[in-house]
Order: sequence, then C-alpha cells, then structure tokens
Amino acid sequence: MYKKELQYYFSTPIAYIVIGLYQLAISLFLWVIPGQWNIIDSGYAQVDGLFQLSPWLMMLLCPALTMRLFSEERQSGIWDLLRTKPVSLPQIVLGKYFAAWTLVLIGLLPCFVHYFVVAYMAEPMGNLDSGAFLGSFIGLIMLSGTFMAIGLLCATFSRSQIVCFIFGALSCFVLYWTILQDHYSSISRGVLDLRDVLFFVSVAILSIIAAIFTIDRLTSK
Repeated sequence: MYKKELQYYFSTPIAYIVIGLYQLAISLFLWVIPGQWNIIDSGYAQVDGLFQLSPWLMMLLCPALTMRLFSEERQSGIWDLLRTKPVSLPQIVLGKYFAAWTLVLIGLLPCFVHYFVVAYMAEPMGNLDSGAFLGSFIGLIMLSGTFMAIGLLCATFSRSQIVCFIFGALSCFVLYWTILQDHYSSISRGVLDLRDVLFFVSVAILSIIAAIFTIDRLTSK
C-alpha cells in the first residue's frame, strides 16, 4: 500500500506541484518579497523565516495531499475491492499515511539550500547557528507528521475532496493556534524536550486511530 500510494503521487503532477509550490512560496518570502521574513532585509545570517512560515503553508499543503486518500476509492468503488485483499484496514491507513508524509519530507529537503546559501553569505563564512537550524528542522518534521495525521482523519469524514480539504485545513489551523504552536516553538529553539516529542507523537497516533475507526464505521454500513 505504501509503494502504491507513493508511486501514484510521482506518476501524477501532484507531487511536483505540491513540492514546487511550497518551495516557491518559501523562496519568494525569504529572498524576494520585502518584509520581516526577508533574509537580505534583516541583515542577519539566519533562516528563522523558513520555520515561521512553513507551519502556515503546511496547513494548506498537508490537507491538499490527504484529501484524496479515501474519497477517490470510495466514489469509484475501488475501496470495496481493496478491502477484499489480504491486507488489514490499519495497514491500508498506515500505508497511505506514511506515503503522504514521505512526500512532505522529500519536499522539505530543498530547504537545506537556504541554509547553505545563508552560511556562505555570512561574515565570517559559516557563521550560522547550525544547532538551532537542525532543532527547528526536526520540529518541522514532527509538525508535518501531525498535520498529515489530522488531514488523514479529516479525509475520512466525506466523499468530497473539497470538504475534506476545508475541514482538514481548518482543523490544522485551530489545533496549531491553540496547542501545537507552543510545542513547535519550544523545539524550534533547539531544545528537544521529550514532552514536546511525546505530544506530537500522541496527537498523530490518536488521529490515525480515530481515522481507522471512522473509515471502518463508514464503509461497513
């Protein structure tokens, strides 16, 4: 299931569009658009804007990737055929989840380009807080995994991809604004607190379990 979903993403324009839009938006804000996130305007060797902007972009990108995970198969009737295969429902859900999250992680890798460019431009060269960057990057990875799990859960609520996307984006926004932001900010300071790690993992696991329960209830009717 994991390979099937990952192959689907890269056999269609979805993967390239999502990764391209994310990197384009980040690059424009960091290097072109004047403002608080612009690296050149700030005059400092830092890429804080990358980690301040990314959560808000991922609130849209993650639900955009998860909105089709169940709706297409349920509408076409492929879901009923899939359930007859020798694979359990948790395996199906987890395969879809990890495939979508893998795509997000691949999309994050080009962010290292900004780090190396800023390190090269710094005076003296390389005068950049690598520990803070890696801590923030780890926090971004964990946040993306949580957003993907939330989007996965929202994707089980409707056969309409638009409804799944809107509900997923709103859920990510509300949860980030209320509880996730503090834990993400803590990790972004370069301090890996076990409580923050466990919080992200717990939210992701609970969302996946709820998704398995919901899709089982809906498709068994």
